[in-house]
Amino acid sequence: MNELENLLTRLKMDHLSGAVENLLEQATKEELNYREFLIRALSQEWNGRRSRGLESRLKQARLPWIKTLEQFDFTFQPGIDRKVIRELAGLAFVERNENVILLGPPGVGKTHLAVALGVKAADGGHRVLFTPLDKLMATLLKAKQENRLERQIQLLSYSRVLILDEIGYLPMTREEASLFFRLLNRRYEKASIILTSNKSFVDWGEVFGDNVLASAILDRLLHHSTTVNIKGQSYRLKDKRKAGMLSAKSASDDAIMSGR
Repeated sequence: MNELENLLTRLKMDHLSGAVENLLEQATKEELNYREFLIRALSQEWNGRRSRGLESRLKQARLPWIKTLEQFDFTFQPGIDRKVIRELAGLAFVERNENVILLGPPGVGKTHLAVALGVKAADGGHRVLFTPLDKLMATLLKAKQENRLERQIQLLSYSRVLILDEIGYLPMTREEASLFFRLLNRRYEKASIILTSNKSFVDWGEVFGDNVLASAILDRLLHHSTTVNIKGQSYRLKDKRKAGMLSAKSASDDAIMSGR
């Protein structure tokens, strides 16, 4: 091992170490000055670390798949304000510990947007965790039964961005709603939640099985938040609709979601 390789190893510049010979050759061919070479060398290390860190955060996030905002078909959902989505993509909501609520009928792209914002947050260096609501409730109920609920809620609070998917598809018991409130209260003004739901806020009393508890949940969730209300048609049914297998209007597509 030569002196340069030894120094790079000691400094733990693994990404630069493997590329330094090629960078030196490029510097000679392109006649780079010392500053230009140093910038290129450090960029090699930084980009490698950033890529490795993003890969690790995405793995920890447990996203169902990787989708980006660039892949979202805004032309199919013209009702979405792109300016709002661009602002959210800037991640100021994460820095301010604010929430994002995505409302709309099934298939309109709520989960895609939630995942894409999660990817943005991970790329920005934030810890992210995705979980469907039914899985979350099963986890909390089990933790309560095993007398480790406080520890489980603390673990769920470590993620700077918690993505909760499919609120409202199944009604909660009062016990489940109370556990959900405890988690929400723990994260209130301390970390962000991205939440998707097929129910309008006026129906959340039914979802949580208690109007008073639903009001308390909404109070904390909406205090610092951005609501995106999607009223478009289902992506998953558009091909069948084109083929004439469905009418132009379907019950799910016509569901009207109201937000605050």
